[in-house]
Amino acid sequence: MSDHGRPTPRRRQRPEEKEEEDKISSSSGKSVAAKGTPWWSEKRIWAAALAFRAANALLIQTYFNPDEHWQSLEVAHRVVFGYGHLTWEWKKGIRSYLHPLVFALLYKVLGFLRLDTPWFMAKAPRLLQSLFASIGDVYMYKLSKLIFDEHVARWALFCQLMNWFMFFCITRTLSNSLETVLTVVGLFYWLASSGSSKQLSVASRKLGLFIAALACAVRPTSAITWLYVGVLYLIRTQSRLHFLFFEVVPIGILVLAMSCLLDWWMYGSFTIVPLNFLRFNFFSSGGDYYGTHPWHWYFTQGFPSMLLTFLPYAVIGILKSKEWSISGLIAWVLGIYSVLGHKEFRFVLPVLPIALIFSGYSLSVMSKPDLLDMKRRKSRPGNKCPSRVQLAVLFLVATNVPMALYMSSIHQRGSEDVMIYLSKEAHKGKVRSILFLMPCHSTPYYSTLHHDLPMRFLDCTPSDTKGILDESDRFMIDPLGFVMSMFTNSSLPSHIVLFSSEEKQLRELLISYSFDEIKRFFHAHFKVDRDLQASVVVYALT
Repeated sequence: MSDHGRPTPRRRQRPEEKEEEDKISSSSGKSVAAKGTPWWSEKRIWAAALAFRAANALLIQTYFNPDEHWQSLEVAHRVVFGYGHLTWEWKKGIRSYLHPLVFALLYKVLGFLRLDTPWFMAKAPRLLQSLFASIGDVYMYKLSKLIFDEHVARWALFCQLMNWFMFFCITRTLSNSLETVLTVVGLFYWLASSGSSKQLSVASRKLGLFIAALACAVRPTSAITWLYVGVLYLIRTQSRLHFLFFEVVPIGILVLAMSCLLDWWMYGSFTIVPLNFLRFNFFSSGGDYYGTHPWHWYFTQGFPSMLLTFLPYAVIGILKSKEWSISGLIAWVLGIYSVLGHKEFRFVLPVLPIALIFSGYSLSVMSKPDLLDMKRRKSRPGNKCPSRVQLAVLFLVATNVPMALYMSSIHQRGSEDVMIYLSKEAHKGKVRSILFLMPCHSTPYYSTLHHDLPMRFLDCTPSDTKGILDESDRFMIDPLGFVMSMFTNSSLPSHIVLFSSEEKQLRELLISYSFDEIKRFFHAHFKVDRDLQASVVVYALT
């Protein structure tokens, strides 16, 4: 380690070691193309990653977390087209417009080109996120190469592309997805500064700090990651005051000022979003309203589920590499988030690429003896037994690819399918109004429907008074009584959307009010946190 707490450049290789390394690269068939251009050039890696993530984005047809739509696309849709629902978080000023405005620009382009059709409205935002995700893939490769070497970087990239949760989540329009990309890019420039000349070192470190500040502006909890990095640097550097007052403070103030000015313009009043966000989620435990988990959940269930079969390789890679400062970042983030009651997989997404780098290190160590023994195996034509690393690759692919495809294209897809269907029906003039009789935020909203017509969902805004149930909870406790009261006190919609689990109790009532089932969409094979919501059903007033 250097005196700044960052990995020191690897020692210069002896000629015989370099020759052996070249043999390994050459034997893997990935060193040099016919015309002398490296197969593993960063441009080619980015092109391949971009194509992969674009396909990844198009394969995503399922619903994961409401924030993907309600805290980004719905807000962007309202900014550009003038209609869209703002949840209670936007009324309390705990969300920044910085992230939604990325997609607002996309919507503006689609509207100008008259490409705001149901297909483009549903797919274009994820395709834009796939561009960001591919940049994250390239920088994850570069970061792995910086910390270890090119051989490890190749295996780390394989782990990144094959991991089921990364495939499932990184091209979604969650602020956590963009935060993850910014974290990887920022870490690369931060660590790269230790191996550069003094002038380049300062420039690289400042760029890393700027990207870190940007990540915190997108999602204030990103400060957890960068607090670890900053404190580690402060402990080991001798120029603490210069670093704090001439680098951290000016860059932090600059990004905070830009973010606050943007939010001031959009909110119409001066709003310090990071302060409001931290006050609600950390100081008042407001996030607990959406459920809590045991303190150890990230260590025993959450992060292991995200890594899945990459977990043992990540653990072995950490132990073998002994890069404790980098692996310590994973433990730090998981530990801090464990203190909070409300826990979600996506919160710790930014450190998943770091864990996958160590999985890549483990596979790299495993592959080198196999490559050196290649001649020996070739000299035995009858010996067709796969090597250890080949078995590991087959194991990882066989366990992650099916999971990625199932979760991305099958599990909980009814929520997406029903809104695309209603958007097409609304375009034909067949929909006048929609009522969603399901737990709040169970589907996308105006950002997918893209028609300015009355819609109503069951509200779940946290009450300032404890013990008062919101509409969503009251409906789930007594669906029949809740809907009878609603129909008595309000006009009937032209369409009603509900899950099959509640349809059983409401079917006779809906028929008595002249509603007929017109469409049913498969949703899930197993329950998540409520009763099995096997289908999403659409009823229409006849």
